[in-house]
Amino acid sequence: MARKPLTQPRKNAVQQRSRATVDALVEATARILVREGFEKASTNRIAEKAGVSIGSLYQYFPCKEALVAAVIDRHNAEIMRVVRSALAEVADRPVAQAVRRLVAVAIEAHRIDPRLHRVLAEQIPRTGRLKNIEAFNREAHALFRSYLEAHRDELRVADVELAAFLCATSIEAVAHTAVLHGNEALSDEATDALVEQATRMVVGYLQ
Repeated sequence: MARKPLTQPRKNAVQQRSRATVDALVEATARILVREGFEKASTNRIAEKAGVSIGSLYQYFPCKEALVAAVIDRHNAEIMRVVRSALAEVADRPVAQAVRRLVAVAIEAHRIDPRLHRVLAEQIPRTGRLKNIEAFNREAHALFRSYLEAHRDELRVADVELAAFLCATSIEAVAHTAVLHGNEALSDEATDALVEQATRMVVGYLQ
């Protein structure tokens, strides 16, 4: 049986110079994945693209799978920052306004380098990052559940836990499919229509 590749960094970058090196390697990996694909993303190619020696690369990452895992972690962290910010922003808004904003933000988040998002989605099983994705999903559901709990008087649903799961999952699926498996260059008019219809769907269920 083939040994699974190590996908954890060899060491954490602490000093500014080492952080810059790691950032350059992760960014180079992302760009090569988008333009050339996983198979051509060799460690030598990544080091060359980053302007870093191969020895420096191996100081921080044991293999290219570890670099891809780092790209996945960075990309998901960027998306979760957007999601957390949006949920904090709508905390005091009525349900209909909050849902509209969350749908719009979900589409916006999936537009953070959609071609990279598509490539990384294919690499999640290879890098063992499924648990990380599940953790992000649980956090998003928990944040949305907290919002619904605070607005119970506006809801007609009895099971807030189930409602949070259904709504958060539906919003994610709509955004993911529309941007990554539809037309990632959605026009403003098409985006507005998508936000409107998805909002009506979710609010209609909740209220």
